[in-house]
Amino acid sequence: MTPDLEFAVENTAGLRIAAALRATRVELCAALGETGGITPSPGIMQKACESGLSVHILVRPRPGGFTYSPDELDVIERDVVAALRAGAAGIVVGALAPDGAPDTDALHRLSAVVHAQKPDAEVTFHRAFDAALAAGTNPAEMLEQLARSGINRVLTSGGRPDCTQGLPMLTQLVELAKEHAPSVQIMAGGGVTLELVPRLVEAGVHAVHTSGRRPGAGAPASGVGPGSMDAGLAADIAAALRN
Repeated sequence: MTPDLEFAVENTAGLRIAAALRATRVELCAALGETGGITPSPGIMQKACESGLSVHILVRPRPGGFTYSPDELDVIERDVVAALRAGAAGIVVGALAPDGAPDTDALHRLSAVVHAQKPDAEVTFHRAFDAALAAGTNPAEMLEQLARSGINRVLTSGGRPDCTQGLPMLTQLVELAKEHAPSVQIMAGGGVTLELVPRLVEAGVHAVHTSGRRPGAGAPASGVGPGSMDAGLAADIAAALRN
């Protein structure tokens, strides 16, 4: 099975590249290089959803940790509604409890909002999953919790700074999902290199997520740094995934 291809994009140039490469979907965000991604503006939400792509919008109100106050959850809920009204096919969220495990109450609430607005919309749990792994949360139990919370997909680097280091855990997560949460897809993302793509396919991940950027000097290990999507690298990753 060929994994799905998801591009993280934040502007119209990225949308055009993703469309040209027939991406399965895009994750739309803002300030990707600076913050790892936060909620995009209403204008780019609308523009993206007019592109014909399957657009999944990141809803993250601020950079930093993933434990949110009641007021912040209210903001997230309002942004989820705005994203779906703009035409999003899915929402990307993440929330952790103070102990570092998924905040299942918040996730149940947000999933309910998503499906009340758009019953067929998908919900992806972002790399807060990796923070939860780092906090010692049991991965099998976490996948079960996420499935019960209405999550369709998990974006993860296997609990490590990038997918190269996290490949053993990514392979394990694929098997754990089959056993404990068959409705949840494992999507590898974070520092995805061209050379790594065949190994991710071999690991059996359901999808590969990439910004299509070449790490520059001083870029973090996640591979996300300043700069724009590289059309050549994005095309090479798409070809490697499909060959």
